[in-house]
Amino acid sequence: MNFPIANRIANLQPSDIRLMTRECERLGGINLGQGLGDLPTPPMVREGAIKAIQNGLNTYTPSEGVASLRQAIAKKLKRDNGLDVDPDHEIVISSGTTGAFAATLTALLNPGDGILLLEPYYGYHLNTILLNGLEPHFLPLAPPEFALDETALRAALRPNTRAMVVCTPSNPSGKMFSAAELAIIERVAEQHNLLIISDEIYEYITYDGRQHLSPASIGRLGKRTVSIMGFSKTFSITGWRLGYAVADASLAKAINLVNDLLYVCAPSPLQYGVEAGLQAPPEYFDKLRAEYQRKRDIICQGLADAGLTPLIPQGAYYVLVDVSHQGYPTAKAAALALLEQTGVASIPGSLFYQGPQGERLIRFCFAKEDAVLHEAVARLSKFRSRAPLKNSQPT
Repeated sequence: MNFPIANRIANLQPSDIRLMTRECERLGGINLGQGLGDLPTPPMVREGAIKAIQNGLNTYTPSEGVASLRQAIAKKLKRDNGLDVDPDHEIVISSGTTGAFAATLTALLNPGDGILLLEPYYGYHLNTILLNGLEPHFLPLAPPEFALDETALRAALRPNTRAMVVCTPSNPSGKMFSAAELAIIERVAEQHNLLIISDEIYEYITYDGRQHLSPASIGRLGKRTVSIMGFSKTFSITGWRLGYAVADASLAKAINLVNDLLYVCAPSPLQYGVEAGLQAPPEYFDKLRAEYQRKRDIICQGLADAGLTPLIPQGAYYVLVDVSHQGYPTAKAAALALLEQTGVASIPGSLFYQGPQGERLIRFCFAKEDAVLHEAVARLSKFRSRAPLKNSQPT
């Protein structure tokens, strides 16, 4: 029997991130493509969840999450993000940041509404936007700085643009938006009454002394911003699927209604695990930053030594690499050639752009043990450029 699929997924395709992972597994390679971090979970987080299981905390929680976790998040938001938040009415725990993002779109936007993405964008953002029947609009930010220009931002808006996504630190570029850039967003959002959705999952992974700035802490952005944050990267628990949305009470109430319908609640004992993690001293977060900066420097130096051009990230744990001079016709061709030659998997930059800019780039994830990174760097030295294409023109 042949049933038709829903129109809402007719134009969605599996990501090439999965393809590169499968190819890497087939070759027995090192996967620096998909964001599969292999760092250990902090003992306090792991033991907090185990203790909750042993104490029988395995049933449904309120849809907005365990009260004590929301209180711990509110303290963290005041301490680290400069946000005064009501834990009872302005925080919603969800199934990962992707779950919080999906609930936000469904609760606050209508099919046909426009939503602006800054390129390079995170692929799950785009596909969730399409799944909700929204109209994505795009504004490419030019490497290597990925600077936001106010004139370009205004020009990218359309009559139906109702929202804008800001990912800081960014996956895939590692871009961190400055106070001046967030002030641009504030001015434009105020004038055009835009909802701002900020993805801040990498907020604790920043480099060279940079401080993360939450968009909601800038000027009047707080009332029109949904801040989406989580624990996957901070505590190396990507499989736990725990994130949260922070918003004005009226917005949070709507988000929680959808969160309840989609997910019922986040996993109960795991909520207690991350609550324990939020009690970590400041030294934990300082060590986390230092550890990832060391890993960033290992991979970026290795890429440069291999004749590639890394675009040094300011935060997150990915690095985009310019391969435009390697002679490959597409980013996917370059990524597959690199995998075949070296056994190291990357991701084509075309997955993060609508236009041709992504064909110049590939992305690596460096959330790996140092020994794995050193082995990957040794393998990358074997990569060889392809002969220039006949009659090719520089772009």
